[in-house]
Amino acid sequence: MTNAPWRDPALPAEARVDDLLARMTLEEKTAQLYGVWVGAATDGDGVAPHQDEMTSDFDWDELITHGLGQLTRSFGTAPVDPALGAQALARAQRRISGAGRFGIPAVAHEECLAGFTAWGATAYPVPLAWGASFDAALVEEMAHRIGRDLASVGVHQGLAPVLDVVRDPRWGRVEETIGEDPYLVGTIGAAYVRGLESAGIVATLKHFAGYASSAGARNLAPVRAGVREFADITLPPFEFALREGGARSVMAAYTDTDGVPATADPYLLTELLREQWGFTGTVVSDYFGIGFLKTLHRVAGTEAQAAHAALTAGVDVELPTVHCNGDPLAEAVRAGDVPESLVDRAAARVLRQKCELGLLDETWSPEPTGPVDLDSTANRVLARRLAEESVVLLSNPAGLLPLAPDTRISVVGPRAADALAMLGCYSFPSHVGVNHPALPMGVEIPTLLESLRTELPDAKITFTEGCDTTDPDTSGFEEAVARSTEADVCVAVLGDRAGLFGRGTSGEGCDVADLQLPGVQAQLLDALTAADTPVVLILLTGRPYALGRWHDRLAATVQAFFPGEEGGPAVAGVLSGRVNPSGRLPVSVPQTPGGQPWTYLQPPLGLAGEVSNLDPTPLHPFGHGLGYTDFTWEDTADAHARTTTDEGHDVSVTVRNTGAREGTEVVQLYLHDPVASVTRPDVRLIGYHRLTLSPGETRQVTFHFHPDLSAFTNGKGRRVVEPGALELRVSRSSTDVVHTTHLTLTGPERQPGPSRQLTCRTTAV
Repeated sequence: MTNAPWRDPALPAEARVDDLLARMTLEEKTAQLYGVWVGAATDGDGVAPHQDEMTSDFDWDELITHGLGQLTRSFGTAPVDPALGAQALARAQRRISGAGRFGIPAVAHEECLAGFTAWGATAYPVPLAWGASFDAALVEEMAHRIGRDLASVGVHQGLAPVLDVVRDPRWGRVEETIGEDPYLVGTIGAAYVRGLESAGIVATLKHFAGYASSAGARNLAPVRAGVREFADITLPPFEFALREGGARSVMAAYTDTDGVPATADPYLLTELLREQWGFTGTVVSDYFGIGFLKTLHRVAGTEAQAAHAALTAGVDVELPTVHCNGDPLAEAVRAGDVPESLVDRAAARVLRQKCELGLLDETWSPEPTGPVDLDSTANRVLARRLAEESVVLLSNPAGLLPLAPDTRISVVGPRAADALAMLGCYSFPSHVGVNHPALPMGVEIPTLLESLRTELPDAKITFTEGCDTTDPDTSGFEEAVARSTEADVCVAVLGDRAGLFGRGTSGEGCDVADLQLPGVQAQLLDALTAADTPVVLILLTGRPYALGRWHDRLAATVQAFFPGEEGGPAVAGVLSGRVNPSGRLPVSVPQTPGGQPWTYLQPPLGLAGEVSNLDPTPLHPFGHGLGYTDFTWEDTADAHARTTTDEGHDVSVTVRNTGAREGTEVVQLYLHDPVASVTRPDVRLIGYHRLTLSPGETRQVTFHFHPDLSAFTNGKGRRVVEPGALELRVSRSSTDVVHTTHLTLTGPERQPGPSRQLTCRTTAV
């Protein structure tokens, strides 16, 4: 078929795919609609619940005679040397293309949530740390490097980023999210997509949509979000990533909303995603998501019915391995129970993407083109920089930090000397490596204890674990307190151990009942703060924890959200003063463990008031963060202004570094809508700008506000810009307001279309 039109790269992709589809048998078309997971456990010992039920043995040689849609996690299933893995993947692709009539290889996909999830690959900070950086450009640079590493070993598609907006911080997957605000998630998420796609990798947005709004913060629990919450908080980050990032794939969520599973929702996956938003890429199922329509959701009675429901809704590819879209689907089509047109529609989308990737070209080769180095020096430099930018100094009331270089330090805590304390659940060492304890980590990960000794070589540092992360044993408290009293300062390093499905304190399936520190770490902190030595609390976590209990008893508090392989030196640099902290909270830090199971995006009745004795006011608000220099802000914007519902208005503030060292301020813009036709969040982020200034330097930051940024979904389900009064609040955090512009929008109510302005452009001069 060398001269067949579908082989001609000069023809449009649509023409090539139409020609190819017309030549394919039903089995050859359905083969494009599933992946295969070689090496996945089938004995109940896999990475996820129900994996054994959904994964069965198959005859590889027979299966690939029809072709294959995707290859699942060739590098992320078991430890493999990257260079050897690239060669093995190339051999597999040659077998696949050689076995079928058309010679079409598979799309190889991998996880890349915080770096390529492969042995020996750079473990970057988790997405919650990306949010803390408020640095979209740096996240884009990181994603480009991740994409280059994926491409270097023959991978085509990355299953990232996670664009779920945190709605309840007790949810286990908070570490995988970017934060609790849709604007922050959307802008940072779109940057990640741009970086990954710029390296030629298909970015996959997940989890579409509503996954983080599961009831009670339980993984996969039903979603009970209202129409307006779904439209104004859940969906915008996906729209950002499609319109401004150019993502070419979307993953359907596991959850159901108001009784309709996302994997079987035609409105979500076809009407909204494709017809309204214009998406033309592929929709893939979350792992086993199509089978779950039968086993967990019980909206399908057979595998064929599950495949039918998913195809009707708009899911194109079954991941991670063939279960419903293989023989059950083909038999149902032949029996007349499933229209073959649904198979054709999905197969055309898959083949069109393969065409765009060059996989239909005769010149395509699976061979790696250069040396493989997944943890290069450049990667580590970037990982260090992002880690440093993401560390948040929550409090430093007496100015104890930075530490004196020759001080006596008692380091205490279960996270201080454990390299895994730096990593989230989708890093290879935490995700797969824990099942291979005899295997080396694959990358160098300095612990905080090691890093602090390197950072402060003249300090006298002792270490006592004090307790385990989760074990209830308190027998180590006495020694920990004794060592603390002999020091000038106690550095308590507490936090999470990332894991999967209850095998950790943070991560997928590791949901919690409240926001108390895991295990007996809270009691350890009680004992340490009861002594006379000042305590600096270091948190290495995947979610925020309630800290109000110790607020007046801590000398300083530093928050790092699983900062990756260079996180130890980054946090140590903050303690020594080498790094001037510039991170800002992407999630609020609560006062009490059970008093705030929600986020800052609350209407008036969601805030503290006389109608309830429970006060949800956070200890540290969204956007909060301190540093080691001082800034003054001068109002340069009008206090009162008018514009129309379709014309922009600029708001400016002048920032001066009045301290003795260079520092970074994160200037934030929030919207307050005093009166609207439906209840609105009291404030919400609509813009931000990172500004690095030398001592004495002054710059003016301008936010170019457009009324589209005030749009919301009204009582009739329409997105509108309403005329009336608004407040544009230039702030240091969601509660620390420096300047307010009272802006009146005049003119008619307006419905911004699909090309509405999503971001607030900023300039600094």
